[in-house]
Amino acid sequence: MRNKGILSFALAGFAACTFTLPAGAQDHQHMMTEPTAIPADARELVKFPEPMRLHTITSMRDHLLALQEIDVALSRNAFDKAASIAEQRLGMSSLEVHGAAHIAPYMPQAMQDMGTNMHRAASRFALEAQNASVSNDVRPALAALGSVMQQCVACHSTYRLY
Repeated sequence: MRNKGILSFALAGFAACTFTLPAGAQDHQHMMTEPTAIPADARELVKFPEPMRLHTITSMRDHLLALQEIDVALSRNAFDKAASIAEQRLGMSSLEVHGAAHIAPYMPQAMQDMGTNMHRAASRFALEAQNASVSNDVRPALAALGSVMQQCVACHSTYRLY
């Protein structure tokens, strides 16, 4: 009988938690029903010829995939693998594969600079990741990886492709 009372009490508490809206939830729901203006995209529009635009977008998607693969490698202490991914797919060694010389003339100078800075930062990350395989201290590599991503964020916050 005692267990039945405890169970009833627990179920009542669960029901109260499940079906009671937290304080302020009504205000939040009200705010959600009001129409909101969608801000205009203030980023600078950069026009590439269609084949180059598609190539660039594909390349940027691979950059994002490379960053994800680097993250997984770092989580497994596979520092040399992270370094290799960074250098081959993001670093200075990757410029020819990405056709950077053909695409650069269509970019504003500041966009070119961000791209170059990203590739250089990726090569610096690759060196820091290799160092981490010896020192077993991943912090400098993570800081260097943050610099790579900072360039990505800066470019994507400033520019958009047509």
